[in-house]
Amino acid sequence: MLYFFGAFIILLFLIFIDYYFGRIHHLKHVKKHSFPVRHSDITIFTSGPLLFEKMLADISEAQHHIHMLFYIFRNDEFGMKVLRLLEEKAKEGVRVRVLIDIVGSHRFPRRLMKEMSLKGVEIEYCHTPSFPFFFFHLQNRNHRKITVIDGKIGYLGGFNIGNEYIDLHQRLSPWRDCHVRFTGEGVWDLQLQFLTDWTEATWRGPEENERELYYPALAQGRVEHQFFAFEGDCWEDKVVEMISSAKRKIIIGSPYFIPSKRAFAAILDAVKLGVEVVLILPEMSDHPLIQEASYRFLRRLIRLNCCSVYRYREGFYHAKVFVIDDDICSVGTANFDNRSFYFNHELNSMFRDPGMVIEMLEIAEMDLSKSTKLTADMLRHRNFVGVLKELFAILLSPLL
Repeated sequence: MLYFFGAFIILLFLIFIDYYFGRIHHLKHVKKHSFPVRHSDITIFTSGPLLFEKMLADISEAQHHIHMLFYIFRNDEFGMKVLRLLEEKAKEGVRVRVLIDIVGSHRFPRRLMKEMSLKGVEIEYCHTPSFPFFFFHLQNRNHRKITVIDGKIGYLGGFNIGNEYIDLHQRLSPWRDCHVRFTGEGVWDLQLQFLTDWTEATWRGPEENERELYYPALAQGRVEHQFFAFEGDCWEDKVVEMISSAKRKIIIGSPYFIPSKRAFAAILDAVKLGVEVVLILPEMSDHPLIQEASYRFLRRLIRLNCCSVYRYREGFYHAKVFVIDDDICSVGTANFDNRSFYFNHELNSMFRDPGMVIEMLEIAEMDLSKSTKLTADMLRHRNFVGVLKELFAILLSPLL
């Protein structure tokens, strides 16, 4: 018994060393992306069936290329429907590239990738764990969800490809998320991020003489926005910056609420200054221990008069939404948790357009009408098993 305990301690120590020095190495080599302020026309989708009806219609009209990057791409009924469409477009001569995270899409079979490659659909894994720092690389996921069609239409948000995202999951339906369709000059930046990730994963970038086909001339749209890419390095800074700028109200929607010390301290400071804070979280969970890891933070917030916590009860809430006063909102792929703060590669768009902010506030109000306000009593454990689960969740929270 002593031998196994000693081996376990050594293993934990090696994992810690791997993570610690792996993160240092990663931060030294992060590629900083600075995107300019853009103006695009946008459409917001909160329903998977409506989103993918439009996205697949856009894909059907593609003439030159289709680029897709997803954290999760399932080979289920819906996933195969998407692949069949991509296969048809490849037969028409359209260049099709699909990038999927090797951990998020670990069930996507390699044989299917080879089969699709023979049919003209290029599908590649990204972020394959490697030595040294294998454990850190295992956590360092590409969590972005980007689609670009002919360099003229772009999509970004929280939906992945799979049955649950079009409400075909028995327990998690309807799936409540947020995705944005872009037309206009902002599509250039979505294209740049996709091709950067594709080249990094495959070492195969587009030919220079094809640049105009991937970056066609685009007109300005009506909505001002700016993309921000995060690689486990700057999302925490951006969150603290936005929270600290609030004067009246902060709305945070996230499927997971496991804030870093700095982000949580920023929320507490805002509340002390009289800023109203509203959290929208899911009532159900799609991962074990995620909710238990949030309880210690939620208890403190519920005790504060200016903070309200709501649980969305009509399906699974997976949206990643940030609204500050009536001035700015953020939509994208980053959650309010340690994985997005310190590990994941994410992409968000910040909007300062009054019309966009109003629309997001209206969506938030609709979500709140389908939510239950959380009380301290609801977070009280009824048995010893609940206490143990929360303690275990706290221990694992740096990786949740």
